[in-house]
Amino acid sequence: MTEIIQNNEVAIRLSAFFGIFAVMAVWELMAPRRVLQQSKVVRWYSNLGIVAVNTVIARIVFPLAPVAVALVAAERGWGVFNVVEISSGFAIICAVVLLDLAIYLQHVMVHAVPMLWRLHRMHHADTDFDVTTGARFHPAEIVLSVAIKMAVIVLIGAPAVAVVIFEVVLNATAMFNHSNVRLPLALDRVLRLFVVTPDMHRVHHSVLPHETNSNFGFNLPWWDRLFGTYRAQPELGHEGMDIGIDLFRNPGELHLHKMLAQPFVGEAGEYPINRRDWKK
Repeated sequence: MTEIIQNNEVAIRLSAFFGIFAVMAVWELMAPRRVLQQSKVVRWYSNLGIVAVNTVIARIVFPLAPVAVALVAAERGWGVFNVVEISSGFAIICAVVLLDLAIYLQHVMVHAVPMLWRLHRMHHADTDFDVTTGARFHPAEIVLSVAIKMAVIVLIGAPAVAVVIFEVVLNATAMFNHSNVRLPLALDRVLRLFVVTPDMHRVHHSVLPHETNSNFGFNLPWWDRLFGTYRAQPELGHEGMDIGIDLFRNPGELHLHKMLAQPFVGEAGEYPINRRDWKK
């Protein structure tokens, strides 16, 4: 099983990515939640272009993929699940949940530390919100994220199967909850008990700092409720809210070369959590 996973990991991830992307892109055309304000051609070129850049850089910096790290950890007996005797199925479930918790905590961290917020704010600088926004991250943040993920994999001894499942599910849910799709409100209320929905995560992309610093979950919605960072709806409603951050409102900032320079432009601003207006 592990050999099959190792040999087919790239094919599995690419198939899932392009399949989910196509479904969400068509859904956005058929049932959009909001009217997009900016050029879709420019945004998609830049947002998908950064995916290509990140893929190349990640492979150069980390010759071993996370699943390969999990296989090495299993061979050498590193991590909790390679020491404690529990069923493989339970270990897979626990590892997927713990990896998701790690992603939540990492997300809070990049909002709390001004230097890290400078990297992460490129994701928030998109002034529209659709399926491509879920892939819009600065290369330096991707490197940091992969390093943290690998450390967690080694620490908990995550099975290789769990890592593949987590990677596929995370990519799928990131595209789903960043998509500009309209869900019936009753269905949204039920879904957000089990998964982060587009309406739930869109609040996190509000231009208002106290809304940006909420709903940090990418996949499982439970962590926001557990740690008190959950916000049900934006103050101005989903049609009335502004997407993005104050510093990068000019449409010219949507171009790829401008995006890459954003961590080095201006001040951190009011968005880091430690500068948040706690009265709101």
